[in-house]
Amino acid sequence: MFKVVIPARYASTRLPGKPLLDIAGKPMVVRVAEQAAQSHADEVVIATDFEKIIQVAQHHQQQAVMTRIDHVSGTDRIAETAQIMGWNDDVIVVNVQGDEPLIDPMLINEVALTLAHNQQAVMATACHPIHDEAAFLNPNVVKVVMDTHGNALYFSRAPIPYPRDEVYKQAIQAHRHIGIYAYRVGFLKQYAQLSATELEKIESLEQLRVLHHGFKIAVSVTSNAPASGVDTQEDLDYVRSVIG
Repeated sequence: MFKVVIPARYASTRLPGKPLLDIAGKPMVVRVAEQAAQSHADEVVIATDFEKIIQVAQHHQQQAVMTRIDHVSGTDRIAETAQIMGWNDDVIVVNVQGDEPLIDPMLINEVALTLAHNQQAVMATACHPIHDEAAFLNPNVVKVVMDTHGNALYFSRAPIPYPRDEVYKQAIQAHRHIGIYAYRVGFLKQYAQLSATELEKIESLEQLRVLHHGFKIAVSVTSNAPASGVDTQEDLDYVRSVIG
């Protein structure tokens, strides 16, 4: 068994008040929580910095906690949530983004199991194969390369692994990183003490801090690309059409 925490920060530059946007009669964050509840998690908690989100969650019978407003990342918010909830160090927590109302519950299970089965790793995440060159070259598509044990070697916005010689271009197998993470509570406590690194600042990828400090991140490879999250009005319109 494992826990799911859904960070739901109210502020959003592109879609103000994003967690509370209506999707077929329910706020987005509630839709996410309902999807997460279909996984094997024994507890789903919304972690927010805005009182209205607490009220809305409770109205829809969803568990929610108030966290500090000054967290710089969702991971820090999850660490505070684990402390508030009093979870033991060996408990696995999956971070499900609050803007993914179409998240597949099976993907949540998969990431939790990947960490549970890899005692050398402190975190787990997921990826899927990239099949087109445009995505491979797109800096908004984060790529990951792995070692023989399925642990992450590096994450980058650059096209990796890059085929220097023409002969490798057709044979290359690249993987797109999926932004879902599982942690053990004990590591969440450690994470708050890790110093930020130049690599994570350069790439704007928080998970590089974990690799830089010598920890392992297990990666689950799934065959299917996940449903889109909601970052723009167009994304919101699409999700509304699917759920509505």
